[in-house]
Amino acid sequence: MKKTIILLAMALLAIQPLRADEGMWLPALISQRIDDMQKNGFRLTAEDIYSINQASLKDAVVLFGSGCTGELVSDDGLLLTNHHCGYSYIQRHSSVEHDYLKDGFWAMSRSEELPNRGLTVSFLERMDDVTAEVLKGCHDGMSEADRDARIRKNSDALIKKATKDGKGLQARVEALYYGNQYYLFIYKVYRDVRLVGAPPSSIGKFGGETDNWMWPRHTGDFSIFRIYAGRDNEPADYSADNVPFHPKRSMRISRTGVKPGDFTFVYGCPGSTREYVIGEDVHYIGYESDPRKIALRTTRLDIQKKYMSQSQAVRIQYSSKYASVANAWKKWQGESKGIVRLGTVASKKAYEARFREWARGGRYDGLVDKLYGLYERRNPYYLASEYYSETIRTIELVQFAAQVKNRLGDARAKSELAETFFKDYYQPIDEEIFEAMVGAFDSQVDDSFKPEWFRQTLASYGSVKAWRDDLFARSIFTDKARVLALGEEDAAAVDQDPAIQLSEAFAAWYSEQISPVLSAVNKDINLAYRDYMRAQMEFEPDRAFYPDANLTLRVAYGHVEGYSPSDAIEYYPVSTLKGIIEKDDPDIFDYNIPQVLRDIYAEGGHDDQPVCFLATNHTSGGNSGSPVMNADGALVGINFDRVWEGTMSDVAFDPAFCRNISLDIRYLLFVVEHVGHASYLFDEMHFAD
Repeated sequence: MKKTIILLAMALLAIQPLRADEGMWLPALISQRIDDMQKNGFRLTAEDIYSINQASLKDAVVLFGSGCTGELVSDDGLLLTNHHCGYSYIQRHSSVEHDYLKDGFWAMSRSEELPNRGLTVSFLERMDDVTAEVLKGCHDGMSEADRDARIRKNSDALIKKATKDGKGLQARVEALYYGNQYYLFIYKVYRDVRLVGAPPSSIGKFGGETDNWMWPRHTGDFSIFRIYAGRDNEPADYSADNVPFHPKRSMRISRTGVKPGDFTFVYGCPGSTREYVIGEDVHYIGYESDPRKIALRTTRLDIQKKYMSQSQAVRIQYSSKYASVANAWKKWQGESKGIVRLGTVASKKAYEARFREWARGGRYDGLVDKLYGLYERRNPYYLASEYYSETIRTIELVQFAAQVKNRLGDARAKSELAETFFKDYYQPIDEEIFEAMVGAFDSQVDDSFKPEWFRQTLASYGSVKAWRDDLFARSIFTDKARVLALGEEDAAAVDQDPAIQLSEAFAAWYSEQISPVLSAVNKDINLAYRDYMRAQMEFEPDRAFYPDANLTLRVAYGHVEGYSPSDAIEYYPVSTLKGIIEKDDPDIFDYNIPQVLRDIYAEGGHDDQPVCFLATNHTSGGNSGSPVMNADGALVGINFDRVWEGTMSDVAFDPAFCRNISLDIRYLLFVVEHVGHASYLFDEMHFAD
């Protein structure tokens, strides 16, 4: 086992030339890429990017919440991220009287900054290769169950040791390369994060879902927060006595901007990629899963949009929900089209044919065929699981009912849950979605994968509409007062509620018939990929293998560059304020900019005000809010999206189409000064030029 670990480590460290554009590299190993970065224009050192001995750029980057990135731009904890990353918190503070989504929000003093319950930011303290420690005691002859138990025990010991000093420390051990390598990530988590500023949604979400994932883009996708700490600068729960956090490092801001060909690098927390899977998995994504989920979400979005267009109150209630549904919906469209256009499945199968020939007669012979067989077992169950998630689990009342049942004995938690739910709930939307999604599950899922209870219940009602009308008429959970009055003594009545019966029937079906099969086959798939990943490294010893994204800190680097999406079309990589004015339309909500922006433009001299730019950095979900820096490590932009044609980069990177979209930091400064009139914030920022 020790010999295997050493050989694998040598393979992982054998970094060979690769396009600067592709790759999500571990900061702790960035010294292995630094020569290539510098050859492409970078002017700093590996220690400037990541160091545990001195303050480095890693100390100015945070995991924002549980799925975005942010960056520190002052010594008083001022933090930048995307508008869409802060959107749900802005929405929670909004009402018809104080519509911060529509009008924006700007704290004119620190006393006006708004706390956000549940929001955290996590600083990476360090990352360590703990492969040898995690696999200590493992050997080739042991069962997988015993191996997993040993790995969990060793990992728990490492985590306990890493966090023994407390003070907000959290740690996790992550498997990289499908369990061929393990890293320990140690974080310090701050729990008092306050909203400082956000532009109106007509700037922060300019273009709405029409422009989402598209280029040219003119979205001012930013929001501003501040981290607070106890007087010892350590993490603390929210308190009026807390003070602004003082980071080890904050970023310098460049006002020079970017031009085509400039070196850029992104420092952030990409969420999930699957770069090394076989063609069958890519086929399922591009030809089965994505098209079906797109159709289901199109129906839900149409329903929500219909009601949102009729009422400002409903628009506020559902703005965050709509954006959440639409984001993946649009991404899947580009992903599936990209997989088809690039011929990814055929490319994967051609690679697998060469691999089979190389592996013939050796220890990896038959491995690819084994994976194909496992996917054949998995896919019908996985499709049923996805339909469950995209239909039954989207009915708000049903999910709310299940959450309340689990909190009957906790009056405070139940009350908080009810307040949050009813604040942003509009029953006509939920009723129409119920009818559409239950109908879709019935018509599109094979009978052999439907719960028997579902088929019997639908048959007894005769139609989905009749079922809908009865459920919403009888359910306790449509009435806030009745929900608040529920206690443990009402458990029997709750169990008989039609929303609970629907929830629990599907939960039982999933846990008894779907989940066990998926768990078993996915475990076998992951085990096979552990071998396949190792085999690919042996098959291509000169190839640079970067680990798939898993929401841990990574570095991606490339350069500013446009692209050609189709014949006779060439996109320039920088957009300007002029483009906003060209798109401006007071009759379309997503393109109705604030009057102040029109007035500023009418004054003249702002045609070439930069707004967004394109670069070739390899990014994914989780990179939203990531700092984009220039060759000197100064902040030039905030990453917020990818182009629609390149969203298949989660499974295959295409250098001709894969572009990340970033907000030009100069547009952020422009909006803060001229729209928010909050230029006092500049006094605490550090400018590089």
